[in-house]
Amino acid sequence: MNAAAWISLLSAVVVAATPLLLAATGELVCERAGLLNLGVEGMMAVGAVSGFITAYHTGSAYLGLLAGIGAGAACGILFAWLTVQWVADQVATGLALTIFGHGLSGFLGHSYAGDTITALAPLAIPGLASIPWLGAIFFDHSLPVYLALFFVFAIYWFLYRSRAGLTLRSVGEDPAVAHSLGLPVNPTRHAAAAFGGAMAGFAGAFLSTAYTPMWAEGMVAGQGWIAIGLVVFATWRPLRLLGGAWLFAGVGVGQLFSQAAGLSINTYLLSALPYLAVLLALVLISRDPLRIRLNTPASLGKPFRAET
Repeated sequence: MNAAAWISLLSAVVVAATPLLLAATGELVCERAGLLNLGVEGMMAVGAVSGFITAYHTGSAYLGLLAGIGAGAACGILFAWLTVQWVADQVATGLALTIFGHGLSGFLGHSYAGDTITALAPLAIPGLASIPWLGAIFFDHSLPVYLALFFVFAIYWFLYRSRAGLTLRSVGEDPAVAHSLGLPVNPTRHAAAAFGGAMAGFAGAFLSTAYTPMWAEGMVAGQGWIAIGLVVFATWRPLRLLGGAWLFAGVGVGQLFSQAAGLSINTYLLSALPYLAVLLALVLISRDPLRIRLNTPASLGKPFRAET
């Protein structure tokens, strides 16, 4: 490929990684607080349909993004209410949330199937966008692409440089000890779940208002599950999400470019490549169980009821 083709490919990878980064960043915060939310896929679907419907009726894709964030946050709050307040099983609740989200998005979006909206316009960063290669790859995109990168570094600072981040990590490691020290275990978990839901809704709204500015049932297409796998791939470290998201997005975008190039590869195999890449990455990581144990939040997925 020539230089222009490489720039186009890498730029497409950065954009395609955006919903993965947004959803995975929110899930990482949620899991760092000890909550295993498997409902990311469903929350993304709710965010996608909420964002599209709002943008369709208001004519503003930015309002659509806000609606998607709000809808996702509501789903996160529901998850926290069930698992933190009522100590429901986190795995079952997350799976139920995924099923609910898919059903709700299909119901609400049924009459909008095939409709389109005006996508978010790119916001080129003055000065940086003119840098050869790097400018076109990183600095000539819509606002959510920049925000996804910002949140990765912001969450890193929050977790390792702030008192609130230390509290959240303490709650995720041992909520009983954190509670005995007077730390707000339940409020912290509620806030983490709401943030995780908001980020998943943001990711879904990005898909329907910027990446593919139209509504089609099932448009999330498993990206919520990839985001959950990405958190494990990154071993719960925010900065490692970047490499993982670009890797998985690169596999997905690469299969589209290979199809455009006319390579004679089975289309079903190409479509499965992103998911195969996730499975392969998780298998390779599992070969080092010590690293997994050292980085996994100790209370992840375990119920906790604060004794008053």
